Amino acid sequence: MEAQPAWPRRVDGAAVHAGRAHVDHGARVRARRAPRAAHAAAAWRRAPAAGRAHARGPRAVGLDPAPRRRRAARPAVVRRAAVAIVGAGPAGTAAALRLGQLGVRDVVLVDRADFPRDKTCGSGVSPRGIRTLRELGAWDAIEPHAYRVTGLRLVTPGDREVVVSGGEAAAAVVCLRRTLDHALLERARALGVDFRPGVTVQALRTEGERVAGVVGRDGREIAARFTLVADGAHSRLAVDTRPPRTLQAIMGWWEGAPFRGHHVEMVFDRLVTPGYGWLFPESATRVNIGICYEDPAHARNGRHVFEAFLDKHYARRLRGATQVGGFKGHPIAYTFRIGRLSAPGRLVVGEAGRMVHPATAEGISQGMRSGIFAAEAVAAALGGLDERAARAGYEARCRRAFGASFAAARLWRAAVSSSALDRVVAAVQRPAVKTALARLMAAM
Repeated sequence: MEAQPAWPRRVDGAAVHAGRAHVDHGARVRARRAPRAAHAAAAWRRAPAAGRAHARGPRAVGLDPAPRRRRAARPAVVRRAAVAIVGAGPAGTAAALRLGQLGVRDVVLVDRADFPRDKTCGSGVSPRGIRTLRELGAWDAIEPHAYRVTGLRLVTPGDREVVVSGGEAAAAVVCLRRTLDHALLERARALGVDFRPGVTVQALRTEGERVAGVVGRDGREIAARFTLVADGAHSRLAVDTRPPRTLQAIMGWWEGAPFRGHHVEMVFDRLVTPGYGWLFPESATRVNIGICYEDPAHARNGRHVFEAFLDKHYARRLRGATQVGGFKGHPIAYTFRIGRLSAPGRLVVGEAGRMVHPATAEGISQGMRSGIFAAEAVAAALGGLDERAARAGYEARCRRAFGASFAAARLWRAAVSSSALDRVVAAVQRPAVKTALARLMAAM
């Protein structure tokens, strides 16, 4: 009998790997030769033709006779682990790193790419994100390569402008993802995490209805007691089945463009409402400039929108600058209300779980925090806590950490879509309001 192909099926919204059962025809023949064979054979002869075909098994159902072949072996499990993590961005690597800190040694982290690698991203890390990097023990390796930011230039849809400085207490950084992600990965590897580059996960491995690892595009499997999904905006392995909300981002890089030192810029323009444009300095001489906007019908040409934005806000400053490479775009998955983040054997972290701020499109900080929360939940389950309780605790922590801020983003979007932001900026010109805003920046 020819080997039956392994067909994908769906469990909790994700593609999973399954195989068809092997039919032992030899056992059927031996059964017919048993003492009760005569009665069974007579009953079979009296059965309708369709019933006979069903009884004979798959080869008899509309298939031409074919020579017997040895059944193709299911690809071997190449690794067994306590935890498998899909995706080595900030969310997945923070989870791996935290598991290492907690003493969970049998952790496998896979990614399509090898590291270091470039990643299209504005690369801003908030004060809260810096605190998380310190907690993970990775900040010392990142700080020398990060550009410090202590202030903000904000432009409203009505072209009002305000510059606010939060001082060192509110310091954020811009750090290239090539550097940030690699530093987190190296820290995780130092704690015993097994990193496997060049692995494209095609599906989830299952045992019954429980996820039990991953299946690569080549069919090889990694078996695991728990699987963390950190494969980003395009995740096919997440559990939230709601229609996605997506921002479109497009950006470019320039050397030699003038800017206010140690300040980022956020430009709220009706071209991109309810999104915004930005200028983030990556060093004393290099900046990235970009926009994020909503276009659910994909009716707009992103490059044309970006060029119009640059002409309006940055043409003068870019005349003497040198563009580095071309424009690059990427989607940003977000939500106002955090949905399902887990299923038996599986926890979803970072942008795969849509944990990106709807107003600022920041995802690095939330990705790392959710990775830490997931790692702590899994470590507790491996230590004996009921899995359902561990998963429920993980989801509750994510909602407590991000839910109120994500919901409040609706109000911010309403403000930038009206004249409210202009009125706020006019008020910020007063010293007392400016001081309050600086304190708010420090608490981010």
